[in-house]
Amino acid sequence: MPAGMPVSGNIAGTGNPSGRTGGMRIVVAGKGGVGKTTTTALLAHLFSRDGLQVLAVDGDPQQNLAVTLGVPPRQAGQIIPVSKSANYLREKTGAGPDITPGGLLTLNPDVSDVIDRFSLPVADRLRLLVMGGVRTAGTGCLCPEYTLLSAILRHIPLLPDQVIVLDTPAGMEHFGRAVADGFETALIISDPSWNALSVARESAVLAQQMGIKNRILVVNRSGGPDETAKIQELCGEAGLFSRMITLPSDPDVIRFEPVVTPLLMQQSSFMDGMRGLAEGIRQTRKA
Repeated sequence: MPAGMPVSGNIAGTGNPSGRTGGMRIVVAGKGGVGKTTTTALLAHLFSRDGLQVLAVDGDPQQNLAVTLGVPPRQAGQIIPVSKSANYLREKTGAGPDITPGGLLTLNPDVSDVIDRFSLPVADRLRLLVMGGVRTAGTGCLCPEYTLLSAILRHIPLLPDQVIVLDTPAGMEHFGRAVADGFETALIISDPSWNALSVARESAVLAQQMGIKNRILVVNRSGGPDETAKIQELCGEAGLFSRMITLPSDPDVIRFEPVVTPLLMQQSSFMDGMRGLAEGIRQTRKA
């Protein structure tokens, strides 16, 4: 077993098929370019530095989470995502990118070995799992990959000090395919633009329909009262979000891009907001 996120208890086992135990499952969603990956990476580091065992899952085919977490680009480029492991897909789901469509698809594959086989240690108490996806034109449906991702995220039981943070592709397809089924927190990231807030609102509706009770709207690069009024107009519907927070622009985010680790040493309004967000999620989970 690689050092890093331990599989104490049954985190990588099948003792609890529902996977809904004492840990936290957080899905990070929203329109492209609003800061989902940055938010995912910062929360993963903040939770791990606070003593929690964290599995950061890159569910975005762009596969930028590794470098954002601080993995050197050369090493990140060598990561083989689960979706590119044809033999594993075939073994677990009965399908894969090199298999002729039309066969039976196993909808509840045994994924008890996925952390051992595919996750990468990033820092103390922090591991990364890269799912990947279709990156070549005309390669077809993502059904096997989505089936496997859904199974992994649902069937890994968590202990109280363990966290899964899922970075998702832009848009809302992950809700439509129930990839986030079983998650109790949805962080819906936006910026003050009308388009991003519209996607955030629709994402919240879908998350609500999936039974995700803790739906937090995070508005990055937020400014004055006009923007606050816009947020309230589009997303202020009673009960849609359990909490809304705004984070100011921070030049250090751009200066250190794509890596977030230098931000962890900074004292700024942006990082104060991120630390407050992490603590708020933990307190909500304890309540």
